[in-house]
Amino acid sequence: MKTEAILPDPAQALQYFTDKMAFSTGPVEVNGQIENGDEINIIDVREAEDYEKGHVPGASNLPENLWSNTSLLRQDRVNVLYCYSSTCHLAAQAAVKFAGKGFSVKEMDGGFEAWKENDLPIKK
Repeated sequence: MKTEAILPDPAQALQYFTDKMAFSTGPVEVNGQIENGDEINIIDVREAEDYEKGHVPGASNLPENLWSNTSLLRQDRVNVLYCYSSTCHLAAQAAVKFAGKGFSVKEMDGGFEAWKENDLPIKK
């Protein structure tokens, strides 16, 4: 039995991918921004002990139990958030919380695992 393919609505696809590009970025792009000296604020929302083992250069650590303290976030630049992996939702949860407080946020796709998979620099 042959199934009929359902074609996605182009208008919905346009909106979805426009939103995706506006609110997410990849590790290679973030590394390029770091190398270019772009004004971004990188926030690692993993637990402190994992951050200490290695993190994105220039990232500040803001684990979930400290999310009420927004002193590490910046109002004047995009706050790029990341967590453990593509299946971790801590960065997305943090993005909801911080955007709700008026901060500009993006999520780094794939988290720290994707950063490592791309052989990008790690700060310890």
